[in-house]
Amino acid sequence: MQNLDTTTSHQDADGIYHNIYAYPEMVADLLTSFLAPEMLAELDLSQMRRLNTKFTAAKGKRRRSDVVWEIPLRAGGHLYLLLILEFQSTIEVWMALRVCVYTGLLYQQLIAERKLTPEQGLPPVLPIILFNGKPRWYAATSLRDLIRLPDTSPLWHFQPDMRYYVMDEGAFPKDLLKSLPSLSAILFRLEHPTDTQSVVDAGQDLVEWFKSHPDTLPLKRLFRELLIGAMERVKVSEPLQVVPEELREISNMLADYIEQWNRDAKQQGWQDGKKDGRKEGESSVLLRQLRRRFPTLPGWVEQKVLDANLDALAEWTDRILDARSLQDIFGDDAQVVH
Repeated sequence: MQNLDTTTSHQDADGIYHNIYAYPEMVADLLTSFLAPEMLAELDLSQMRRLNTKFTAAKGKRRRSDVVWEIPLRAGGHLYLLLILEFQSTIEVWMALRVCVYTGLLYQQLIAERKLTPEQGLPPVLPIILFNGKPRWYAATSLRDLIRLPDTSPLWHFQPDMRYYVMDEGAFPKDLLKSLPSLSAILFRLEHPTDTQSVVDAGQDLVEWFKSHPDTLPLKRLFRELLIGAMERVKVSEPLQVVPEELREISNMLADYIEQWNRDAKQQGWQDGKKDGRKEGESSVLLRQLRRRFPTLPGWVEQKVLDANLDALAEWTDRILDARSLQDIFGDDAQVVH
């Protein structure tokens, strides 16, 4: 057993993810479990290798949360997987532009280092956003969606385009994640626990996974950190002071704590009741503002507002100030026919 100082011993989330997806086995696990099957069929995941990139963020700081892998294509040649690990609490609405810039930087690096010729052309790139935030991802996935031009404009022929693939951890159904024999699926469950029992279940599945994969000690250490983090997120009493070294011991300790957590959950339920009252009030205010701004409000809007959580309500309320359309407020969801 060791004393746990949560202010110093935990790596921050992006550092843990960066280390986890530095392993080709984990990248293959992620793609096999969550990439569209027709896209997966194009890739040979057995021979991938990581590319050392030189990307920098807008302020000149190198981003450690972006990982690039070179993956052979079954038809010949290579594809470059640009895996962007996104941990912000808010959605990056300009993500399509950022992906476009990163892709350009990657191509420049490949041309400079590998001396690509016009005859060889440029290799394909697959940008994937792995998002672990609480709100569901709503940002435009295509650069063209950010460009303001009339649909009939002949200038569209000269506009850049770039799309990315989103893996929104919290959007996957819990039953689906539990059914997958995937370490990434267990990671998603740990990052988005529904209650204490969900962490216990994920912890037990984690123990069984590593039991059948004994040669993955570095990964096991990283997932120990994630399991401890999940415990702290669902535990509503005092923070953990002592944590076992072994995953199995941690999982057993979770089961022992569940009775105490259930008692705490009753108190939490009372607090949630207060939150529901606040949500009802904010929904009412937002609907009044929407009706004043858009007199011919579509019928689906009211249900969407009533179903939203407090974070979404706050975000939409802020957007009303500058919005010229419902899409400016609700993003791509505003285009869905209800």
